[in-house]
Parts: sequence; structure tokens; C-alpha cells
Amino acid sequence: MICLGYHVSMDSYAQIEEDKDLKSVGLELMFMTPEKCSSPDGITAVELAKLVNLSVEIVKKKLVILKEKGLVKVKGINPKYWKFNEYNFQRMDEDDETFLLLCSFDDVDFDRFFSY
Repeated sequence: MICLGYHVSMDSYAQIEEDKDLKSVGLELMFMTPEKCSSPDGITAVELAKLVNLSVEIVKKKLVILKEKGLVKVKGINPKYWKFNEYNFQRMDEDDETFLLLCSFDDVDFDRFFSY
């Protein structure tokens, strides 16, 4: 029984760890600057989908995951504007799968987010 629970936990960790789409959406929001947003309230899912080259449906699903974790704030109804919640991110459990995913910078090209 204990091993089974461990395997389920490891499987769910592996799924999140390999979720490149969640990582790209999360990192794009994390490093979002006001210049990239059309509104001071944040960015829409459509704009974000264009930035990360994913379908709007996938981006919306990933935004819901990040919202459930408390990592993004949403404002408005139609359109919804999304913004990264730095405060909650800094207070996340360091063993949380999503936290570990967003802190894994091995394959991240930071030139995408910053201009030097």
C-alpha cells in the first residue's frame, strides 16, 4: 500500500515535471513586463498563447492550474487579465511540484524574457 501511494505520487510528479506547456506559461507570466501587456491589469489568454506558441485552450487549462496553486491573479470577466502572483510564489512549499517545475532553469533561454 505504501509503495502504491509512492508510485502514484511519483507518477503525478513526473507528469507535472514533464509539463513543458505549464512551465512555458508559468515562466512567461513570471517574467512578464508591463511593456508586453496591452493592459495594466495583465495579459489575456489569447495574447499569452501567441507569446508561448500554444493553442488558447491549452493556455487556459494551464492558467487554471496556476490559479488553483495561487500563482496567478485574474481580473475581469471578458476578457480576463492574468498576472503572476510573486507574493504567493515566494511563500510556496519548496517541495511543491509546480514550484519545482518553475524553478528548474536548466532548459530555459532567458534571452526570451530579457533584452540586455
